[in-house]
Amino acid sequence: MTSTSSISPLIQSLGEIPPEAVVFGRSDAMQALRNRMDKVASANVPVLIHGESGTGKDIIARMIHGLSPWRTGPFVKVNCPAIPGTLLESELFGYEKGAFTGAYGTKPGRVELAHRGTLFLDEISELDLGLQSKLLQLLQDGQFCRIGAQEDKKVEVRIVCATNRQLEVEVEAGTFRQDLYYRINVVNLFMPPLRERRSEIPDLVDYFLQFYNRKFNSRARELSTELMTSLQKYHWPGNIRELENLIKRYVILGNEDVITGDLVTREQEYFNPDINLDGPISLKKLTRQATRELERKVILKVLQAHHWNRKQSARALSISYRALLYKIRDAGIPTNRSTRRRLEPVPNQGAAAD
Repeated sequence: MTSTSSISPLIQSLGEIPPEAVVFGRSDAMQALRNRMDKVASANVPVLIHGESGTGKDIIARMIHGLSPWRTGPFVKVNCPAIPGTLLESELFGYEKGAFTGAYGTKPGRVELAHRGTLFLDEISELDLGLQSKLLQLLQDGQFCRIGAQEDKKVEVRIVCATNRQLEVEVEAGTFRQDLYYRINVVNLFMPPLRERRSEIPDLVDYFLQFYNRKFNSRARELSTELMTSLQKYHWPGNIRELENLIKRYVILGNEDVITGDLVTREQEYFNPDINLDGPISLKKLTRQATRELERKVILKVLQAHHWNRKQSARALSISYRALLYKIRDAGIPTNRSTRRRLEPVPNQGAAAD
């Protein structure tokens, strides 16, 4: 049984366009990712894909399955945050008749349905500690137990996980098991954000334009040079999913204004200075405000990338350790662990590119 409700158009059309031409582009980072993926696809080891929401983790998981010896078996996706915690255990591991109120029959779980195939656990950081223990057992000995059952069942399944969080931080915070982290992190694949792959934006735009023109029987024109330049300068917080949705909207409405208007609005949300149009405007003050906001975001990003190790972060930023401590205090970045977690990225809902 293969879950198809959230397959990206990129996956649906692999027969029409070579996947590497669009998925991997020409950047060094994506070519390195492709080489690493090719090597790991045939090995029956867990794979952890991490990166921001919308970068295409779902696509890479499906490509790993398609290149593996288990490609004729099922690909079963579980979107962990989309299923309430009380139901997730029964969805994953199934249940026996009479196991709880409403269990009128036996139901196999997603783990069982993925037998001799691939189980893709999207946003695995959302699993509670109890389910993490059961998943650890599955990874250790290939066995699991349905809710209400007396005996374990054996299953052959390749597990691929994805997350947009720093699991090392979750381990330190006590919300993710360290032993499970080491089990799923045998091979690690990082999906770079779109803002670090700006040179590939024209190819992605061309692909989505052709795809949605066919899908909606439209004849939307190629984007103007001016608009393409704007797309390459934009910061893309929603990554490939955001780009895809913009092009889809353009094809449906047939006007570049729908894209430029969205970009202007989103850039304003990215940095929205307090401007009083009824009085004199201090450009110097606004520039300082913008610089301060940008500096805060850069420092926070570097701290997260180095797992909040301030000495390593200071070296990465080419400033002294004392200067970094001052900037952290000045920017209002918290240092206590419980508050840090609230600064970590949260999952975005969406179906196109996970």
